[in-house]
Amino acid sequence: MTPSALGDWLDSDASHQAGQHKDGGESTGHASGRRILDILRSTKGDLSDDDYQHMRKVVGYIRRHLAQRPSGDVSDSRWRHSLMNWGHDPLA
Repeated sequence: MTPSALGDWLDSDASHQAGQHKDGGESTGHASGRRILDILRSTKGDLSDDDYQHMRKVVGYIRRHLAQRPSGDVSDSRWRHSLMNWGHDPLA
């Protein structure tokens, strides 16, 4: 997803509802999406080792969840919304 598309998605109600919420707070995926957005808006020289480590985590998450694609129409599914929180729209 582009930074603007990810930012718009993270501002949506559907984004806030997707994923696992700990103690009623922000979901893990939503917090990751905010971090991804910061990384995407940074210059390469400003990225830290932690940023690179986070993006490796993101790639692993996306690969695992793409392999778990549910059958049927996924356009408004929790599966798709969760992936979008992590910066990947499987329908794009």
